[in-house]
Amino acid sequence: MNYLIGIDLGTSATKTVLFDEDGNVIASASKEYPMYQPQNGWAEQKPEDWKDAALETITKVVKESGVSGEDIKGLGISGQMHGLVMLDEDNRVIRPSIIWCDQRTAKECEEMTQKVGAERMIEITANPALTGFTASKILWVRNHEPENYAKCRHILLPKDYVRLILTGEYATEVSDASGMQLLDVPNRCWSDEVLEKLEIDKALLAKVCESPEVTGTILPEIAEMTGLSEKTVVVGGAGDNAAAAVGTGVVKDGKAFTTIGTSGVVFAHSKNVTIDPKGRVHTFCCAVPGCWHVMGVTQGAGLSLQWFRNNFCQDYMKKAEEEGCDAYDYINQDVESVPLGANRLIYLPYLMGERTPHLDPDCRGVFFGLSAIHTRKDMLRAVMEGVSYSMKDCNDILQEMGVTVDDMMACGGGGRSAVWRQMLADMYGCTVKTVAAKEGPALGVAILAGVGAGIYESVEAACEKMIHTDKSCDPIPGNTEQYEKYHEIYKSLYGCLKEQYKELAKL
Repeated sequence: MNYLIGIDLGTSATKTVLFDEDGNVIASASKEYPMYQPQNGWAEQKPEDWKDAALETITKVVKESGVSGEDIKGLGISGQMHGLVMLDEDNRVIRPSIIWCDQRTAKECEEMTQKVGAERMIEITANPALTGFTASKILWVRNHEPENYAKCRHILLPKDYVRLILTGEYATEVSDASGMQLLDVPNRCWSDEVLEKLEIDKALLAKVCESPEVTGTILPEIAEMTGLSEKTVVVGGAGDNAAAAVGTGVVKDGKAFTTIGTSGVVFAHSKNVTIDPKGRVHTFCCAVPGCWHVMGVTQGAGLSLQWFRNNFCQDYMKKAEEEGCDAYDYINQDVESVPLGANRLIYLPYLMGERTPHLDPDCRGVFFGLSAIHTRKDMLRAVMEGVSYSMKDCNDILQEMGVTVDDMMACGGGGRSAVWRQMLADMYGCTVKTVAAKEGPALGVAILAGVGAGIYESVEAACEKMIHTDKSCDPIPGNTEQYEKYHEIYKSLYGCLKEQYKELAKL
């Protein structure tokens, strides 16, 4: 039997999963690490934490499974996107990584737009200049930490730093590189025009590959440390959402998924390059060679519920620890007991600014309609509904662009919640399904590794063999109509508060 490893380098933890070639989970391990916020709106992590987590979890799954390293044919890495890893000439990390949800680069985005041109930026990179993307972070370091920029010899994305540790190779792939804002997305290569206008040396960047392409093999010292084989191939892998698409079988037109992780995403596959001229959603190269995806993103999806849990549900967390279950089980029970609309309470999930559809780093979270009748249960339901309204914003824009979706999958931590899936089905007005495998991005990059290792002929063929539908949730017609009314109010609130957000940010 052949085996494959998928590593999911997330914001809160890295999870490594060992699969057999039929997609069955043989062993898994995860390790958490912190996120640092030196200032309001800033977000950083230490790349060394990612390295340690990857090596520790790989070692654990190989050891616990008893599988020989020789039988582990391929390894793929999925990664949180957009993070800036800067290395010196000795591959030492120069500064903590500025990660995807950091919002400090508004002025650098203005600089990018001025130098490249707003329309030209969208034509080449398929997106307007965005605070969360990598290019503006590079300019921020150059503008504010020139001594660090001067030392920089290599710029990598989070998962590609782990690749370097495992293989010694500087490489990235098209799906993750699409989020750097330095890639010519229609042509799937670095943009000499953007790099020249932003005065960024192309030599700092890694080579660009397709996601199932082999980028290297395991270094001898890493093989000895982890139990892998030096012959184990490491493929390009994918950004977290592109990996989740493969892991849920969203590899053909008409298929889409919603993921509620730390951030939230609505992601649709397309064999054609479809770009929103307003820049409200993102078009990236996807993990299927020669194809793209259109993606709307809300910054504070699962993060909103996690924030509420950590600050206001400590009793549930304590009870869950004592009883060996998950605090979110109690939260789901609470939410199910509250009627649709959370007793006329609406939550705006803008804890870390917002991308789709507002592109506003200054907006912040709001409870609207709060009164003395409301309880913690109402607030919990409002949080989940508010995130779902934001997901509906994303899906509505895809429909407007002509990207037809007739098959919606749900994944991420929020996708495991039956009550959250019902909200999504009701708001989208379509059936929402889950897949039997719960490993999402890790399974996706393991599939890519299987293609790279020659076990499967193509990404599509591998998905047909390894992915199976599990649960299915149909919309309740009356609920869909009710949610439309709440969604209209939800959409109007941002416009009412837009200027006040900017004034608040100035204080």
